[in-house]
Amino acid sequence: MNKKLVTIIASATLLVLPIAAFAIPANGGGTPTGGGALTVNTLIDTLLNFIWPLFMGFAVVMFLISGFQFLTAQGDPGKVDAARQSVLWGVVGVAMGVLAFSLPFIVKTTLGNAGVI
Repeated sequence: MNKKLVTIIASATLLVLPIAAFAIPANGGGTPTGGGALTVNTLIDTLLNFIWPLFMGFAVVMFLISGFQFLTAQGDPGKVDAARQSVLWGVVGVAMGVLAFSLPFIVKTTLGNAGVI
């Protein structure tokens, strides 16, 4: 992978992590709703609620870049193929993201104890 891209992604991740730490308010019990103890479930739910909009924004940007690649290809078969690959991997990424964010719900309903997990 391109070193510049890896550096940008790592920098963006490091800049976002402190914001994620403030996603859980420090109010008495520590839960976002205000009462009770901080549990793994509330932590996971809070993180997913924070990451989901970021993921959707990234997906939109990915498809905008792919569309721009199609527009600037000007019929060049190599560039059109690269744009198609961008769209394909964008769709694969969105499918994997939706599956990853749905996984906790799938596990809860499969086990039948939606209130326990």
